[in-house]
Amino acid sequence: MPLKRAKFLLTALVFGFAFLYLPIISVVVFAFNDSSALMTWGGFSTRWFQSLFQNERVLEATALSIHIALVTSIIAVIIGTLAAIVMVRYKKFKGRPFFNSLVTAPLVMPDVMVGLALLMLFIFLFQLLGWPATRGALTIIIGHSTIAIAYVILIVRARLSDFDTSMEEAAMDLGARPLTVFMKITLPNIMPSIASGGLLAFTLSFDDVILASFLSGPGSTTLPMVIFSSVRYGVNPEINAIATLIIAVVSTSVLIVGVVIQRRLKTASKLKE
Repeated sequence: MPLKRAKFLLTALVFGFAFLYLPIISVVVFAFNDSSALMTWGGFSTRWFQSLFQNERVLEATALSIHIALVTSIIAVIIGTLAAIVMVRYKKFKGRPFFNSLVTAPLVMPDVMVGLALLMLFIFLFQLLGWPATRGALTIIIGHSTIAIAYVILIVRARLSDFDTSMEEAAMDLGARPLTVFMKITLPNIMPSIASGGLLAFTLSFDDVILASFLSGPGSTTLPMVIFSSVRYGVNPEINAIATLIIAVVSTSVLIVGVVIQRRLKTASKLKE
């Protein structure tokens, strides 16, 4: 490779990573700023973290967001995994192309349109059945699940499409029941993709503002909605503290999941050998 091209590629790489991570680093740095001014350094301090943990509104919104994200990821993993297995393993059922096209629909639809459609649906259901009486955590979970399920289906289906079924066939020939084969062979092998889909579903739910704005009601304000409303009137240094904690939790979670998945992959490769 010519020297000039190598320098250009290295410069582009450094610029790209700087563009992505310098804003995040600046947020983390100024979370420990003693000054109330956003971009004026006043010395190292943890006062904004202490103030954050005394803010009941933020704590309640964080607890609600975590609850919604956890339930959404569980629902998305269960339904998405089962749907992906049906689409890959049972290729001759009627309506399969139609269902395949429906999977990608929530991914390409604007969130504003999805939120408006779900809001009109819940209003219609309330007029028809009297449910849901109020919009809150349940309606937000339903809205987030409609998007998250599609992502889980795509991730798990991609793993199942190139899955080697010889181990399953060997287990069936030796007398293992289908449920045992699924629990002992299929599920452990697709677990990395299921974990990836669950993490993505959790992140999408926890980070959502648009759908939650349409589907929330009094007393069901999520953390992104609180942050968005606070930023509109000026960035409070507590926002930097919130962002720093989220970055720390997400980074730690991704690291742990990555280590677990890597160990499982090494174990699976040893078993194949």
